[in-house]
Amino acid sequence: MKSSIDWQIAMLTAVKPETPWVKSFTFSLPDWYRHKAGQHYDVRLTAEDGYQAQRSYSIASEPEREGEIDLTVERIKDGEVSTYFHDVLEPGDKVELRGPIGGYFVWEVGLLPEPLLLIAGGSGVVPLMAMLRHKAASHSKNPTHLLYSSRTFEDVIYFQELEKLNANGSGLKVFHTLTRGHPQGWKGFTRRLDAAMVQEVISPLGSGVQAFLCGPTRMVESAANALVELGLPAMQVRTERFGPSGPG
Repeated sequence: MKSSIDWQIAMLTAVKPETPWVKSFTFSLPDWYRHKAGQHYDVRLTAEDGYQAQRSYSIASEPEREGEIDLTVERIKDGEVSTYFHDVLEPGDKVELRGPIGGYFVWEVGLLPEPLLLIAGGSGVVPLMAMLRHKAASHSKNPTHLLYSSRTFEDVIYFQELEKLNANGSGLKVFHTLTRGHPQGWKGFTRRLDAAMVQEVISPLGSGVQAFLCGPTRMVESAANALVELGLPAMQVRTERFGPSGPG
């Protein structure tokens, strides 16, 4: 009997550009397991000479979607796997996947009914987007704030969908900050994430808030430290981080 840690052959059914450097890939899974928002899948590519490259990518889709998953992948310069995804893969192609994997950085409607604080940097928004899609699919109304840091407006992943979720009356408020320039008329923050920004975003949520942070190591550590300094217990802060961009 197969399990979620066994490799399986998934078929790519759709590709959706998110930014000039990011695409979402929809895979149909013959052995589908319901994931939890925040989990990931491993991807394995095998060359004709037997050489293998393996990477992990967060699941972007909500658990309510059955039989398939979305993986949102940023193209990393000279990356072995991400460049193959962006430059080679087409609908109908098959890829080895295994998952879902991970049990710490997860959120489920009902099990954690408290207000949510989500803090993302760059592609760190992907597992948090799964949480927001799960929240929407479950019609959850718990207050949720997303603070999302991007380099420029063109780097914001899922912008239009986030705007719709922000306006649907579900209790979600989205806060953007752009660190390397902003378009005329921009109403969001225009600096690197700092303690004052974190305090402004978290204050309305109260002391019982559950926080999930995902992004570059330096940003995540800065935000986590700010939350602790504001008095949020460490047990209410979950982090997932990645270092400087390496092979992807």
